[in-house]
Amino acid sequence: MSFRVMPFRVMRFRLLPVLALLAALVAAQPAPAQDANTLTVFAAASLRNALDDFNAQYTKATGVKVNASYAATSALAKQLESGAPADVFISADIKWMDYTVEHKLVNAGTRVNLLGNELVMIAPKDSKLDKVNIAKGFDIARLAGDGRIAVADVKAVPAGRYAKAALESLGVFDKAEPKLAQAENVRAALAYVSRGETAIGIVYATDAKADPSVKVIGAFPEGSYPPVTYPVAATPAAKPAAAGYLEMLRSRAARATFEKYGFSYLIKPTT
Repeated sequence: MSFRVMPFRVMRFRLLPVLALLAALVAAQPAPAQDANTLTVFAAASLRNALDDFNAQYTKATGVKVNASYAATSALAKQLESGAPADVFISADIKWMDYTVEHKLVNAGTRVNLLGNELVMIAPKDSKLDKVNIAKGFDIARLAGDGRIAVADVKAVPAGRYAKAALESLGVFDKAEPKLAQAENVRAALAYVSRGETAIGIVYATDAKADPSVKVIGAFPEGSYPPVTYPVAATPAAKPAAAGYLEMLRSRAARATFEKYGFSYLIKPTT
């Protein structure tokens, strides 16, 4: 008895339709159930502590898991624009939320201005600086001394843009600019001060409250920068569970959580 060995090239071409069929069957399989029961939330870096707390409460109440991605609002908006999948976007300013609305990256009908914050100046806990009067023409260069001033990127990141607006309105940005140590987001700027790498920094009041290694040495006067506002919205491809997530963000329980971390709550709770 003789056996005919099939040429490898012939075998390969005969296998191709089978492999294609298998690939199609795999692709047609439904996504794992956990994907439908998990929300992805893109949120401004300054929300990390408070939102982690809220997300844990939400998961406990609903069974829906939340994967939160924290970064500078500008970076998150660009990720959405590049096609990164997310269900909810929480911005640290109105301009970047406007951008995502204009580019149809979020569902405008779900948008609401949820939270507020304040801008403060901080120093390392052991710094000799204390109780700085932040006012028109104050000597910010002298405060920094031979050190630098930590801020988030003043061109793109909300915290940095708020800081620049405040310094400009007080007439001291030109003196401050050469000393600026610009970070990728506000939490990175906070870390510069916390580690003693800069003499002072400009961050949100909630960031300062979250880090025991820094102290607030002054608050920027109201009106010296645009109101710090955190809008939230669902994306066009958001899973059905996103509606419940947004609803719970507007609850009394959510208000209590965010106020505990120092945020102001801008809307009347619905539940």
